[in-house]
Amino acid sequence: MAILDVSGLDAGYGDLQIIDDVDLAVGEGEYVTIVGPNGAGKSTVMKSVFGLTVHMGGSIEFAGEEISGYRPEEIITTGIGYVPQNDNVFPSLSVLENLEMGAYILDDVPQDRLERIFDRFPILEERRSQAAGDLSGGQRQMLAMGRALMLDPDLLLLDEPSAGLAPDLVGEMFDRIDQINADGTGVLLVEQNAKEALRRCDRGYVLVQGQNRYVDSGEALLANEQVRQDFLGG
Repeated sequence: MAILDVSGLDAGYGDLQIIDDVDLAVGEGEYVTIVGPNGAGKSTVMKSVFGLTVHMGGSIEFAGEEISGYRPEEIITTGIGYVPQNDNVFPSLSVLENLEMGAYILDDVPQDRLERIFDRFPILEERRSQAAGDLSGGQRQMLAMGRALMLDPDLLLLDEPSAGLAPDLVGEMFDRIDQINADGTGVLLVEQNAKEALRRCDRGYVLVQGQNRYVDSGEALLANEQVRQDFLGG
């Protein structure tokens, strides 16, 4: 059963339509990746799910509830977490304060969830008093994911989590995403590192010029000769 069901979605920014009639679904606990060339509308689909674009048509349902037209502060209460590609931490706040900000809609910070974040990302506990702006790129990405997990979402949206990371850290980042998914959280990932993303996900979507081009298991898309030639570098 799909926990996220996007149907015939049209969306963009201002009067500019970026995506046209896009369909996408994520099952409970599923790991889904959106890939495609630059400018294909991948991030726009994800931002639309989180209420950050102009909704121009179609439907976005989450857990059976129509959420198209909801604001991000409403969407976060439904069980969706979002980690943007850029500006995804509060640099002047400490690591601990950033994590606490992830639970701002609650009356109290859930200490058990905080401890789970520290168990998952030990470096964050070591640097809990350090300003987030002083962390490395990989550590900031871990912090951004940790903050999004503070509300224990059913679905985590990740926009280009490997962007800007040193090559030797990319595999580690994907390993952490794998573990988040293995622990029961659904993942919707937008990623330029298409081969690695498709290798790890359950299912993938290839977007081209704002429209669906292919959808299949990650393994099948990697084996598709046309997909490999056109989008994966052969």
